[in-house]
Amino acid sequence: MDDLTYRKSSYSNPFDECVEVAVNVPDAVAVRDSKNPDGPVLRFTPAAWADFRRALISAPES
Repeated sequence: MDDLTYRKSSYSNPFDECVEVAVNVPDAVAVRDSKNPDGPVLRFTPAAWADFRRALISAPES
């Protein structure tokens, strides 16, 4: 999966660990660890990724 364009949240601290997301994949959303860009990549369907994002937005803050 070399041709993916990953991005980090603008809320991320550039020195801390975070995830990067690539949405330029047909029928998938790819997620990887920013500290291990050559490591494993998780792939989700766009629907599953949207469900995950909605769950984060609606989750109560602790």
